Parts: sequence; structure tokens; C-alpha cells
Amino acid sequence: MNATIYDIAREAGVSIATVSRVFNNNDRVTEKTRTKVLSIAKELGYHPRAQAQSLARQSTKIITAIVPIISNYFFMEVLAGMQDELANHDYDLHISNVKTTEDIYNQVEGIVKRGMSEGIIVISIHFPDDKWNELKPYDIPITLIDEYYSDFDSVSVDSTEGAYNATRFLIQQGYGKIALISAAFDSEPVKERLIGYRRALEDEGQMVDEALIVTGRDNDRDGFTEKNGYEAMKTILNMEEPPDACFCASDIQALGALKAMQDMDRSIPIIGFDDLSFSKYLGLTTMRQPMYDMGKLAIDKLIQRLKNNTKELSHTVFSPELIVRSTTPAASIAGKATSSGVNKKILT
Repeated sequence: MNATIYDIAREAGVSIATVSRVFNNNDRVTEKTRTKVLSIAKELGYHPRAQAQSLARQSTKIITAIVPIISNYFFMEVLAGMQDELANHDYDLHISNVKTTEDIYNQVEGIVKRGMSEGIIVISIHFPDDKWNELKPYDIPITLIDEYYSDFDSVSVDSTEGAYNATRFLIQQGYGKIALISAAFDSEPVKERLIGYRRALEDEGQMVDEALIVTGRDNDRDGFTEKNGYEAMKTILNMEEPPDACFCASDIQALGALKAMQDMDRSIPIIGFDDLSFSKYLGLTTMRQPMYDMGKLAIDKLIQRLKNNTKELSHTVFSPELIVRSTTPAASIAGKATSSGVNKKILT
């Protein structure tokens, strides 16, 4: 049986009115009492106004997308796919931008608690399983993009595979020393791309030189910025023995790296990760993430979940696609892109 405010009042040794004041953020409650009541409510699995929120969600026709950085090119392309897919359904898209300088979980939980939408899509926000598990009792469909949790539908890209293939491609083109321009080392995508980079070198019989793993000083947007790439490439080109080629953790960093090479009047082959819309105009070889398709597919999964909440969970993992352009001269074909084809793995 679900817990009620009567159960909470009894366990906390307070009146029902006091419990109600806590859930309505009334300032007539002491902080000690508020903390005690909320702690007991959490232990009992009680969520205030859950029934009213559920009823409200049935008529909102709103889907909320939660994103950490709205200005990021990756998110903009994912959101474009979401919006276009929603045009086929009778739903509106609401975007909630969480602040990375504050407790992200509390912000996400607050959005879920408010119950203003029928379903939620969470983009590139990473929690341990126990935190995702805490969101399940709110009983609102959640689909994840660029993240995996077994009890929510998800869409992601195999970053480890993408970094592996990018690094191996450079090796097979005959480049010896290969640098990596990284973003923040505690970023989940970077952790996976570092694994792929290291694994490719080891599989090809090369030692991993930690000095060739470089990031810039700019940590805005976890280091996925033009400035970060610019700073990192200047560091690389100023090495006593610069590398033969470079793999960038993102296209946006590769853009900065290309500018650094131009300013220093020096050049090494370079490959990015994303295939953002501007990349083809730069002739940038890159590993393509199907960002637009990820957004469309996430909406489709969520709509299907809203129609049938008992359907089998679906986890889709895309394999990044190698797009070869002129920034890797040995493989250039008159500056025209070639590709290895898109693969998609469906996990259950």
C-alpha cells in the first residue's frame, strides 16, 4: 500500500497540518521539522501531490527536454530532431536548462516532481544507477539520450568505438605519433573516448604516451569549446617533437585546433568527433554522431511509452560513422567526404 501523509505524520510525531505545510513550503515550519518530515517521506517512498500531478500530465500534451548546456552544438542538433519528430504528434516541447554549477540531480528531480509534462527526455546528464532509481517512483516516462540506465528507454552513441576507429584510422594511414585533444577528464564522453584512443594504440602495438593527451585551460562546457581546442593545439605544436596527427574529442575543439594551426602557420592531420553542420565546410574528417536521428528516435520511444507503459524497454546504441575529408590528406579524395556506413545496435 502506498504511504500517505497520515503515515508520515505518525512517524514524524507531528500533525497532518504540519506535514501539509512542509510539502507546501510554508515558512511556519522549522528547518529541523522540515528535514525530518522530508526524510521520512523519502524513506516511505511518498511523493507529494503525485496523484494530482499524474492527472495533470494526462492533459498537458507537453514533453520536457532537460539539457545541461543549451548553447552546445550537440544539443541544438539533437533538439532539432526532437522538434521535427514532435511535428508528427500532438505534443509541444518544453526545454529546461539545468545549471552545471549547482546540484544537477536536485534540479532534475525538481523538474520531475513538478509534473508539468507527460514525459521527459534527459540529454547528456549522467548519474549513477541509484540516482536514476530514485526517479522511478514519480511514475513519469523518461527517455535518456547519451546515457544508459536499464529501467528507462535510451538512445546513445558508442563513444569508445568511435574513438577507437578514429585513432586506428590515423594509424592505418601511416601516422606514427598520434595526439588526443581531450575535454574535461571527468566528462563521461571523454572517459569513453580516452578508452577507445588507448585501446586502438595498444591493439596496433604502440605505447600510450600520456604527454600526447592534451586539453586546454578553458573548461567552459566541460572543455568542449573552440578556445579549449585552440589552446591544446598550440601546446601540441610547441612540443619539442610534435605528433604526426591528432584526434580531437569533438568537432568544436577541432575548429579551434585548425585556427591554432593557421595562426602558427603549421599543420598536422586532424580528425574530430560529431560531424557538426559546419564540419563539411572545413573539410574536417570526423566521426559522425547521428545527433538529429537520436533526437527523433528518442521522441518516438517516449511517445510509444506514453501509449503503452508496459511495452518492453528499448536501448539503442549507434555506431559512429567515419567521414573522411581533407584534414587527413593521405585519405583525401578531392576533399569529398566518404563514409563507412551507419550501424545501429539494439539492446534489450
